[in-house]
Amino acid sequence: MNELADLLKFIAQNLVSEPDEVKVEPIEEDDAFVLKLSVAQADMGKVIGKQGRIAKAIRTLIKAASAMENKKYLVEIVEQ
Repeated sequence: MNELADLLKFIAQNLVSEPDEVKVEPIEEDDAFVLKLSVAQADMGKVIGKQGRIAKAIRTLIKAASAMENKKYLVEIVEQ
């Protein structure tokens, strides 16, 4: 796994009740990397937050951290 996937996993594990259920799957596409984040069903609300504020903040952090790599990273939150 790359550093940004590890960063995303670290952030998510510290937000949820069941950190062992957090999985990050990096997928390389044409012009970007997609980091698929999956957490336990009960923790989905903790990762998304009210009106998606936490999810937006996570995406902003990953985007800022990826600026040095000259690659586009997208965070996709999926259900397990």
